[in-house]
Amino acid sequence: MTRTWLRVALFLIGSAVAAGAAQAETVVLRGGTLYASADAAALPDAVIVISDGVISAVGKSGEVKVPADARVIDCSGKTVVAGFWNSHVHFTEHVWHLAGEAPAAPLTQHMQEMLTRWGFTTVWDLGSDPRNILPLRKRIAAGEVAGPNIFLAGSIFPKDGHPAYLPADMQLPEASTPDEATQLARSYMDLNLDGVKLFTGVFKGNKPVVNMDPAIAKAAVDVAHAQGKPAFAHPQNKTGVETVIAAGVDIMAHTDPSEGGYTPEQLARFKAQNTALIPTLSLFTTVVLDPNVTKQLVAATVNQLKQFSENGGPVLFGTDVGFTKLYDTTQEFQLMHRALSERQVLASLTTNPARFFKAARKGKVEQGFDADLVVLDGDPLSDVANLAKVSTTIRAGHVIYQKP
Repeated sequence: MTRTWLRVALFLIGSAVAAGAAQAETVVLRGGTLYASADAAALPDAVIVISDGVISAVGKSGEVKVPADARVIDCSGKTVVAGFWNSHVHFTEHVWHLAGEAPAAPLTQHMQEMLTRWGFTTVWDLGSDPRNILPLRKRIAAGEVAGPNIFLAGSIFPKDGHPAYLPADMQLPEASTPDEATQLARSYMDLNLDGVKLFTGVFKGNKPVVNMDPAIAKAAVDVAHAQGKPAFAHPQNKTGVETVIAAGVDIMAHTDPSEGGYTPEQLARFKAQNTALIPTLSLFTTVVLDPNVTKQLVAATVNQLKQFSENGGPVLFGTDVGFTKLYDTTQEFQLMHRALSERQVLASLTTNPARFFKAARKGKVEQGFDADLVVLDGDPLSDVANLAKVSTTIRAGHVIYQKP
């Protein structure tokens, strides 16, 4: 039962330490073009010095002293940006089962295939078993597994809201009343999880969508907000989007291809409530086989992203990877670029999530910031697809991926 694994996982609270605890070496990135933030001008022939997991100096070559004992990475002809956030992932594939005791090498290998070779230094897991993820992030913090910083949200489904795409025998945490939602959300907070995810709408295949009552959603949101933690939501139709608004949800985990676009009233409420959006556009290329239907789904979701961005809402990058096997991020960047500029796409990976999740020392390449960086083989402002051409990924001062 759901509450059984909640109790079992409780002992892991003390173990789930913040990523970056392992001692970091001194690393210097030299010779690349630096974009210190998504809106910064290019700094050619840059030098970035990393000490003890923090950026200790940034400047032009010849103006910054390179420590004699530093590991120097030649970035000539490459571009350096802040580490990427993927704000919608899942560690649900079989490789993550019993991650606390599984051999480290295959975990690191799959982490590269799924996340670190694409530049991700921080991720939000929006629904996985804490018994696997809490020990996994402990091993990442200890340096046993090379991976990103992981935030984890606990899921809550409406009564009879078992999605058609999940195994029928999988037990899910359902709430049929506000009190049950409160209890589940408190259980997640007791586990020291980082937020909640509400299925305000559930896809049931050839049956009608099951939507969550707004009062149930708000009960869970209130628990998370009382501890300063965010609430995500998975809406499936217009009713689910309305529940996002009524319950005060912080982040929509998807666009909604069943709707042609957001209404002016919805956009006004999103802006007033500072609601964020994770588009997951490439997800909708994987759900049907008919290319004409896929084209319609993508057009609808790109339009929603365009509406949302032009309305001034914060856009956060996310792919639902782990649920999908589409690890390569190229298509997501290209689809987002239909609605956003290159700088806006870069912001969705860096400055936007750092600001939205109040990670004051992330999202930029500046002195005193966390040493989370990505080295790219090309300039992402000349071609957005270059965001997927990762040469090196560094998290908390450690190289966690380097292209062979």
